[in-house]
Amino acid sequence: MQTAIKPRASKRVLIIDDDIDAAHTLFMLLLEMGHAPAYATSGRAAIAQATKLRPEFVFLDIGLPDLDGCEVAKQLRQTGGCEHALIIAVTGLGNEHRERMLQAGCDAYYVKPLDPKLIETFLSG
Repeated sequence: MQTAIKPRASKRVLIIDDDIDAAHTLFMLLLEMGHAPAYATSGRAAIAQATKLRPEFVFLDIGLPDLDGCEVAKQLRQTGGCEHALIIAVTGLGNEHRERMLQAGCDAYYVKPLDPKLIETFLSG
């Protein structure tokens, strides 16, 4: 029987990914870890949701259907609710967008898939 990982404190997490399977998988992992996740599948929906949720952590896919991750990161930093959030850019595109995403306001940049232990490290800090 597998035991759920219990964090020190529950965190508000926003997942932004147009790949519904990837977003749902991360959502379920975060629930199992005891966090309060939410997700959006477009940049505009994520920005609207961020003002209500006021996430502490954001996992941001770069390739979104309406706005690219760079623009979403910039707007999240200017939108009430995300100015102090840890924004983690996550992509399947490789490292070619790293510098641009970090300049747009992301705190970290990783290529998919994310290791669950890395996610736990982010959220336990």
